[in-house]
Amino acid sequence: MKVAIYGAGAIGGWMGVRLAQAGCEVGVVARGATLEALQMHGLRLEGPPAVRPELGEGLARASTSSARTELMSVPVRSSADPAQLGVQDLVLVAVKAPAMADVAKAIGPLLGPDTIVLTAMNGVPWWFFEGFGDKYAGTRLKAVDPEGAIADAIPAHHIIGCVVHASCSLNGPGFVRQHFGNKLIVGEPSGEKTARVRQLVALLEQAGFETVLSDQIQKDAWYKLWGNMTVNPVSAMTGATTDLIMGDELVRGFISKVMLEAREIGFRIGIPIEQQPQDRHQVTRKLGAFKTSMLQDVEAGKPVELDALVTVVKELGELTGVPTPFTDALLGLARLHARVHGLY
Repeated sequence: MKVAIYGAGAIGGWMGVRLAQAGCEVGVVARGATLEALQMHGLRLEGPPAVRPELGEGLARASTSSARTELMSVPVRSSADPAQLGVQDLVLVAVKAPAMADVAKAIGPLLGPDTIVLTAMNGVPWWFFEGFGDKYAGTRLKAVDPEGAIADAIPAHHIIGCVVHASCSLNGPGFVRQHFGNKLIVGEPSGEKTARVRQLVALLEQAGFETVLSDQIQKDAWYKLWGNMTVNPVSAMTGATTDLIMGDELVRGFISKVMLEAREIGFRIGIPIEQQPQDRHQVTRKLGAFKTSMLQDVEAGKPVELDALVTVVKELGELTGVPTPFTDALLGLARLHARVHGLY
């Protein structure tokens, strides 16, 4: 199977190594230092050994509980020009949301009539209301696709959504470190259990990922957003790890207010969340002194993906008639901070 990775950062690189180990022919769209590293060393991963179905349940359990790590390197085709890689069976898009406009302009040569585009991204995707949302179905979200250029470049029939539950970082260009988590949730935007999504699940399982076929991938994306739309920007502004954020009563209370606004929006678009914010806080506390992806971006001087995590929630509030004063305050402060630092 021909697989192209568009966005060989932490998540894209991790998935690319695993897919190559499963026998896929992996190509990577990259440039600059990442392209040079891939051409010299291949795509590299430091992490636990892959847990494959053929290991059996006992060995799989032993492997996942082990603290052992391996250094893995796989050869990949790499180019700054997608046309040199050609039409693919699967394109994994694992970029941060601010990069999607540029991806849309260049992705065309990778797409054939039956190419799957698997989006492994944070926040609310541009295709969120494709085949979903009742009276809101088909709505274009201006926060993430202002002119509709992304939807035009990547027709909806290519899309399968992916929600990632794993923590990875970069040791250097093209060199990923997997910290914890190994779970992927995938699904058609329509919620259908098509033959192609079942085949994709089988491939991802063969590559060693804990893979769940979603009944409605938008719900999984929204539930993940419900936690990280607050902690990410708060960490970006303050430099605090999640343990410090959760340990501050006033900050935790403010975050809860934002989450209640988002929960009401979820009810109105067909994604009810029965939990209370404090239930989700307990999950976040278990991460310990965890550095969010947005804080990592700030420290690296990279653009922050505020629009896909927070601006879009404000837009959804306006769409559904839910007042969002706390979300607005969070967005205003985080946006100002990012602008001052040249990151938005």
